[in-house]
Amino acid sequence: MTNLKDLETRDKSNWCPGCGNFGIQTAIKQAIVNLSLDPANVVISTGIGCGSKINQWIETYGFAGLHGRSLPVAMGVKLANHNLTVIDVGGDGDGYGIGMGHFIHNMRRNFDMTYLVENNQVYGLTLGQTSPTSDKGMKGPSTPFGIIEDPINPIRLALSSDCTFVARGFAGDIPHLTGLIEQGISHKGFALIDIFQPCVTFNKINTYAYFRQKVYKLEEAGHDATNLGEAFARAGESEKLPIGIFYKVEKPTYESSDVGLKDGVPRAQVDISEIDVSEVEESFM
Repeated sequence: MTNLKDLETRDKSNWCPGCGNFGIQTAIKQAIVNLSLDPANVVISTGIGCGSKINQWIETYGFAGLHGRSLPVAMGVKLANHNLTVIDVGGDGDGYGIGMGHFIHNMRRNFDMTYLVENNQVYGLTLGQTSPTSDKGMKGPSTPFGIIEDPINPIRLALSSDCTFVARGFAGDIPHLTGLIEQGISHKGFALIDIFQPCVTFNKINTYAYFRQKVYKLEEAGHDATNLGEAFARAGESEKLPIGIFYKVEKPTYESSDVGLKDGVPRAQVDISEIDVSEVEESFM
């Protein structure tokens, strides 16, 4: 039986004290324990960013890819062995900026994976520039007079892209976020969980106090997560910010539909005992 200690790594994270990523890391680990997942069968794919180091500090398998390119890696992992639990973790700049095309197409294909987006509304790793989700008028190092574009609404974008599980969490409410991650992992299909993740160093607007005052839980408001129209309406709210599951529907996954996977996991069809990978392994040491 997996416990939290099994998921501890030798090295500790170097995030800023109070960073919302600590809450997300805790929620992921707790979800793995609650679902009784074997860490050896969990893969966490990431791109570039503060939070994208998260797979270095959770004792599972992981792969750190390029900025905006973590989803293709996650897709490749799932195709090679669709018995694995695949979790992709990235930031708002990573997923809703340079990685936007991958985001759209992975939802369209409905791969069975969970995508967690640490949405802090800034580029925290590069000292706080505004991101695709920054509020209009927000000032940053590259926009001293305020950003002039409207922000992306990732929830509405996911709903319009036929995503089969669309949710939003808050890093300051770990028990609630843990439950969302559990449901996202258990869902058969692509699960998006956009997460309000306060950046305590560079974003002095969207703070823990700000979100605690603004958020409310959809399940406590009687929201019907099977109603797409109602989900769109909730996703457009700004006076209060809903967290929870906006929409959930069952559809065939890519893996269950692909003819090439009809004989099972490709990885299991190859006799790796005859393959010498020592040279490749040594190149990473």
